[in-house]
Amino acid sequence: MGNRFKIFLFVVGDAVALYLGLFLTLFIRYGADFYGEFLDAHALPFTVVFALWLVLFYVSGLYDLRRLRNNLDFIKTLFLAVAVNAVIAVLLFYLVPAFGIAPKTNLLIFIAVFAVVEIAWRRLANRLMTFGESPNRVLVIGDGPAVDDVTRTIRENPQLGYEIRAELGEGEAYRAPEALKDIARRERVTMIVVPHALKRDARLTRTLYELFGSGLAVVDLVAFYETIMRKVPLPDLEEAWLIENIAAEVRFYDQLKRAAEFLGALVLGIVLLPLELLIALLVRLTSRGPVIYKQVRVGEKERPFTLYKFRTMRVDAEKDGAVWASVRDPRATPIGHFLRLSHFDELPQLWNIVKGDISFVGPRPERPEFVEKLKRQIPYYEVRLLIKPGVTGWAQINYHKDATAEDVMQKLEYDIYYLKNRSIVLDWAIILKTLKAIVSNPE
Repeated sequence: MGNRFKIFLFVVGDAVALYLGLFLTLFIRYGADFYGEFLDAHALPFTVVFALWLVLFYVSGLYDLRRLRNNLDFIKTLFLAVAVNAVIAVLLFYLVPAFGIAPKTNLLIFIAVFAVVEIAWRRLANRLMTFGESPNRVLVIGDGPAVDDVTRTIRENPQLGYEIRAELGEGEAYRAPEALKDIARRERVTMIVVPHALKRDARLTRTLYELFGSGLAVVDLVAFYETIMRKVPLPDLEEAWLIENIAAEVRFYDQLKRAAEFLGALVLGIVLLPLELLIALLVRLTSRGPVIYKQVRVGEKERPFTLYKFRTMRVDAEKDGAVWASVRDPRATPIGHFLRLSHFDELPQLWNIVKGDISFVGPRPERPEFVEKLKRQIPYYEVRLLIKPGVTGWAQINYHKDATAEDVMQKLEYDIYYLKNRSIVLDWAIILKTLKAIVSNPE
């Protein structure tokens, strides 16, 4: 069973739980007439509400297979999602007259009934997800951090559908390639993960081909790591992989994205203009200096551009040179810390999006002095400059630290994953998860 199909089952199961909760609520209230009541007054408005609930479940991480375990973290996330959805339902029913109903008692009963049904269904589904033998029994060949990371993640997350049945170092595989057959047969392996470099050995490749011919899947380590970790292993990348997998040319989606972002940024800029004027006034009243802070950043194909933000630091914040900003930075102005936590300081970047300097989603734009330094320190760093940078991105939502070169390497692994897999679905997932992160964990 593929991971996407598992997620699909969870979405369907949640939808069934929502309607079951509604039917039980109406039965409690109206007895045998519950179905007529459903059709007459409740079907359409609750269907709209349920669609929003499922979106929030996604944003909350309830369809992230790594979190689908019956532990305290999952239960807390589920309760929080139901609570927030309850508030959304109340606001919709009482602020949207077109719904035609304002179900005080029904809504209260529904929330209680659904919570019981959903918790029971999710706990059962989580348990079934890890029950029995995994369909993907894996032999991992190789050494190094990438192998360690992926095997540890699989062992900690059996619900992903993989099981590490055996591990073999590169040296052992080189010395005795025929041993792979014995291990595969003894451990009933269905998949072999192998580093690309080992495929250059003729004897080992012949053995892998024979195993492939007998029905085993032979998967490249980088591709397997990407599937499990949702990033790419930087130390294991080669120039050939980047040439084959990273499209330097403009895709059709990139052109479509540009048109949609121009319109979206223009509309948002107009709608949020009162808020921007209020922030500008507060910045002006609480510290001396310009309201808008301008800073040169490196954009697509290493072209410099001017990034706009509301000023959040003192005018002399970089009197000793460029320094990465930190959480609770002492250089922040009285209003600056709040603006940074709420991300309101980034509202002027809507103008950068209109101009075409940046996108809503993409790698973070860095300053020229940092880019030149990082290009010398970190292999393939320049790859992230092939596309427009973004206000938010895959790296920002998956890895929050940004203080050392090691942090930059971790983020680059996510950036390269985004470059390879960018799509409308991934972009919307990043935007929704960014909104969730701002609300639930602004630090």
